[in-house]
Amino acid sequence: MLPVASMAETVDVTTRINHIQVIGTHNSYHAGIGKSEQRLWLPEHLNLLASLQYIHPSLTRQLDGGVRQLELDVYADHAGGRYAYPMGPKRVAKAGMPADPDFDPEHVMTMPGFKVMHVPDLDYRSVCQPFTACLNEIRTWSHAHPRHIPVFILIEPKEDVPKWAFPAAKPEPMDRAAFDALDAEIRSVFASDEIFTPDDVRGASDTLNHAIMTRGWPTLAQSRGKVVFLLDVRQLGPIYLQGHPSLKNRVLFTNAQAGTPDAAFIEINTPDEHTIAQRVREGYLVRTRSDDPDDAITPASYVRRDIALASGAHIVSTDYPLSKPEAVSGFHVQMPDGAMMRCNPLNAPKTCRSDKLESR
Repeated sequence: MLPVASMAETVDVTTRINHIQVIGTHNSYHAGIGKSEQRLWLPEHLNLLASLQYIHPSLTRQLDGGVRQLELDVYADHAGGRYAYPMGPKRVAKAGMPADPDFDPEHVMTMPGFKVMHVPDLDYRSVCQPFTACLNEIRTWSHAHPRHIPVFILIEPKEDVPKWAFPAAKPEPMDRAAFDALDAEIRSVFASDEIFTPDDVRGASDTLNHAIMTRGWPTLAQSRGKVVFLLDVRQLGPIYLQGHPSLKNRVLFTNAQAGTPDAAFIEINTPDEHTIAQRVREGYLVRTRSDDPDDAITPASYVRRDIALASGAHIVSTDYPLSKPEAVSGFHVQMPDGAMMRCNPLNAPKTCRSDKLESR
């Protein structure tokens, strides 16, 4: 039997990013809606409100609990102040109700830069604000845990509001300039050697897709202590690609169609074992969701969760990680042995050891 150190070293050099499976959180920043605003909402949108009441702890607590994929919804705000004065508190004051806690005591919402929230004016509270503060929190945690496997940061840029929302601040469009600004904010926080980018994966290959199909993803030895940024919204991919063929000089991996030049990461949010297994075997990094926040927990929820975990998807996103005490229903998403990460059940090499993925 190999010594412990040798086993860990073997795992590092033989296990690649796409040989592991991790638990992630959906809308990881979400801090819920103020109690007075909830009471105003209740008569109007009872069913909808139930799907918006979930609360995640800080990003640090989630990472401490084993979560290795975080999701941040971002809104461009190049001049600052676009989302600084939401309608919710104004409605509460007009109704003569007790004010909810100040959502922006440091007035960061008046400053230029991307903001993190679900829906402007309505569901705008976040456990971190602005976007760069969220990134700095992740970076601080990463530096304190240099042996961590890659942390995947899923970015969902938003440029509209849902039809059910009352009139809200109109978001800025996510055009090429906005994406340039997004990349710049990420690079202002993380040094180049702290991020694994499409350029790092592509190497000398003509396209990112060719690199994935021929050389594959980097090993854990090459990617420990780093973060990987993923672009959630597929229809925004072509804009992000403008002037950056195959994601040259870009930070995020696009949620791409299989076979396209930029294809390395794919989302299949409704678990489908056959389709996910096919993409995993082809070499793609796959994210799926084990649950939706607007779904009641039923026996079918456990079936969906188990399908997601068995599918081989590398990232299984949930609103109910094991570390979240608010999951009062008892429903949690974790690996069969109770862990939050493991060797991928579909394609991990025999040398992979789940207990050595983050061993010191």
